[in-house]
Amino acid sequence: MSNYTIQSITENYKMTAYGVLLEDYNDWAGNAAKTAAKKAEFTENGKLAELLALADGQEYQINYVVDGKAWRGFGVMGEFDVEGAAVLDFLAGDYIVVPGTGADKERLADEITGRVFGGLLQEITDYKYVGPGNATFVKAAGNGEFYGEMWLRAKKIEG
Repeated sequence: MSNYTIQSITENYKMTAYGVLLEDYNDWAGNAAKTAAKKAEFTENGKLAELLALADGQEYQINYVVDGKAWRGFGVMGEFDVEGAAVLDFLAGDYIVVPGTGADKERLADEITGRVFGGLLQEITDYKYVGPGNATFVKAAGNGEFYGEMWLRAKKIEG
């Protein structure tokens, strides 16, 4: 079984991010290209750097459901009033936390996401992912390696 832990968050929290709606949730290649193009846009126009400067500097890759559609963005922990950015609500409760390490900072969040949705969630039998979103961060771990975690809100399965 893959490595994961259950962590409890006692208070609701918010994240602020720039992102893009994804029309077809199952179009992995198309969504990756669309997301990469949007991230490049937010990076080149300086909006992501401005948002990071308002918070603690830690960037998150965020998957969320907006108006019944998949949404992916890049942002920070906390609520900030920034033009064009979405403020997303994350609820208190239990979270499945999935760690990962790798040498490529830009790919690690996607690798963890792929592992989680590519089979890990089906292996977890005592908790169920309930959303409405999840967030992944990646940071330097030393020796040219990076460490990341995906946090997904979950409910304990009774019985």
